[in-house]
Amino acid sequence: MNFALLSVFVPTFFFVSITPGMCMTLAMTLGMTIGVKRSLWMMVGELAGVGLVATLSSIGVAALLLNYPTIFIIFKYVGGAYLAYIGVLMWLSRGKMAIKADGDSGRPASAFELMSQGFITAIANPKGWAFFVALLPPFLIPEQPLAQQLVSLVAIILTLEFACLLIYASGGRTMRTLLMQSGNVRIMNRIAGTLMVGVGIWLALG
Repeated sequence: MNFALLSVFVPTFFFVSITPGMCMTLAMTLGMTIGVKRSLWMMVGELAGVGLVATLSSIGVAALLLNYPTIFIIFKYVGGAYLAYIGVLMWLSRGKMAIKADGDSGRPASAFELMSQGFITAIANPKGWAFFVALLPPFLIPEQPLAQQLVSLVAIILTLEFACLLIYASGGRTMRTLLMQSGNVRIMNRIAGTLMVGVGIWLALG
């Protein structure tokens, strides 16, 4: 890619990534409840999903899936219901994602569970597919090998996405630090749970 193309591509996809959405809200919520370090597992799954969506979009598979959205409907409702369920547990100060009060115990969410959340949220988002269908093909040069271009473009997209996820997760951690000064864990869990339920509804109905 030449510099002129990069100078348009990078700001375009950074703006798409940094705009508040389901994945960024999920990152902020997990940064608030389980911390940035453990949220990295969710980010691994989310980045894998974004990479898959970007690749399939560029080779035309997305157009077929968007015309036959049954698979999207299944992913959207199942994924949205699951995230909303986790949010309800968090709101009740229960579950693996909730902030534990002093003396509370319980097995935290596993790396696989966190990665699954990120992956499902990324691939079940029709808006993500639509963005890539609309924005990615214009940056592909027909005269050059497709595979090499895809590797470069997807690598840039994932780098931008990861940076934005870190920004949101760090913001969630900062919010937790400020609000936890009152010592009320239940309020923090309710804030995080409400955000998670919102992500679930957004995923199912978006």
